[in-house]
Amino acid sequence: MTDAIQGMKLNHLSFPSADTAATARFFEHYLGFTIAGTWDRSCILKRPGFDVVIDHARDDAPHWPRAFHVGFELPTLDDVRALYERFKSEGVEMETDIFNNGRGSRFFCRAPGGVMFELNTRSDAAPEYQGTFDN
Repeated sequence: MTDAIQGMKLNHLSFPSADTAATARFFEHYLGFTIAGTWDRSCILKRPGFDVVIDHARDDAPHWPRAFHVGFELPTLDDVRALYERFKSEGVEMETDIFNNGRGSRFFCRAPGGVMFELNTRSDAAPEYQGTFDN
């Protein structure tokens, strides 16, 4: 592996939405992103070291493959539970309840525009999975 590849990092995600304003508000309100700019009904959102670009779907709402999702990790199970309760009480479209699949606890929901998100923690992962995570 070259030094350039070794130093590579994920820079951003970009996906379409039929309602970019609502999708951007979801990222801002629930996930701590800042709306850094807009153009042509599209948005760029920022967090330290990570950007999300939400492109306006010109013709139609995108049809996401059933399992496609973006995952965000939280520090603790209490954090996952608190966000789950907040999402439910504020009407976020929930796909699952909280569950633990051995690799930690998680739930899935959908943002406006249809993309699915996983909010998880690895803090309660089974011992056999602990060594498989980056710090």
